[in-house]
Parts: sequence; C-alpha cells; structure tokens
Amino acid sequence: MSGALVARPRGGESEKITINLGPVDLGQIDLLVEEAFYATRTDFIRTAIRNQLDRHGEAVRASVARSRLELGLREVTKAELDAARAAGRRLDLHVLGLLVFADDVTADLASEAVGSVKLLGSLQARPDIRAALRSHMR
Repeated sequence: MSGALVARPRGGESEKITINLGPVDLGQIDLLVEEAFYATRTDFIRTAIRNQLDRHGEAVRASVARSRLELGLREVTKAELDAARAAGRRLDLHVLGLLVFADDVTADLASEAVGSVKLLGSLQARPDIRAALRSHMR
C-alpha cells in the first residue's frame, strides 16, 4: 500500500454488510475460489474492496483533510464529556472509522455535551445513547 491513510479494523472490530451480485459475477468469484486464487468469497470481496480503496487513496486523504475527520477509532469518555459540559461547550465529533462511547457515559450526558456527530463508519454505543444522539447526527 503506497502511504495509505486507511486505518483497518482489527479482528473483532469489523461490521457485516450484505451485497447483491448477479449469478455470473458470483460464479466467477466461485471459480477463483475453486482455483485457489482466494480462500473464500469473503477473501475475494475484501481484497477487491481494499484494492479500490487503495486506488482512490489520494481522494480519501484529501476528503478526510477537507472535512476535518478523525480517522480510525475515536473513543468518547465520561471525563471528556464532563469537562466539555463544565466548560460550557459541546463536542463536535467528526469520525471516519469507529466511534465508541464508554460504558459509563449516560444518555443525558451525551445529549448535553455533544453538539454534532458526523460519522462515516460504525457506532458502538448503548441503545439509549444512540437514541439520545439521533438528533445530533448529520
């Protein structure tokens, strides 16, 4: 990978997606798996996605910089939210990757201390926090 900016998830930090493929495309993938070019369909699809992300790496880097996105894992702690609330300010969270709210964060605290959330990726938070932040999402 040529200087890519992409932070890839570790083992348990991946998310399942579903795609629809035509029978010919799927058959070609199965043929490549059968011929041992790839271990599984998933291996083929992951490789294809990574190749496309690498191909568009410069565009991704420019967009991340322009949008002022934090890349990778962004954990929001109770202490950070308490400090923002005490200072009379709200956090604007702009993340490309994984946004995690610590277990001790309450929905009320998140709602009061978070100004906006722009997330391109995944959110790990309890259902009550997700609901509290729904109106903050852009």
